[in-house]
Amino acid sequence: MSLNNNKEAAQTREQRKKERKEKREKEATLSDRRKKVRIRLLPIWLRVIIVAVLIVASTALGAVVGYSVMGDGTAKEVFNKSTWMHIVDLINKEK
Repeated sequence: MSLNNNKEAAQTREQRKKERKEKREKEATLSDRRKKVRIRLLPIWLRVIIVAVLIVASTALGAVVGYSVMGDGTAKEVFNKSTWMHIVDLINKEK
């Protein structure tokens, strides 16, 4: 009787393994069918260009605000070469 129960238990164990394996395979095929294809609204190269432009614009805006609002200059003077040469001379000035 014990030997018979062991055989039945082994068969049911193998059946459960087989059922689980079939279920995993079925789920795998369903997930392959359901896989979404992502369509990007903006390509990566365009994103890089946009970020670069935003960095340049924010730097220019920060210089304008810093020079005209916090400093004593006008907004147009920020883009003069003489202004930046004066700033570089102040930084490199030997003490």
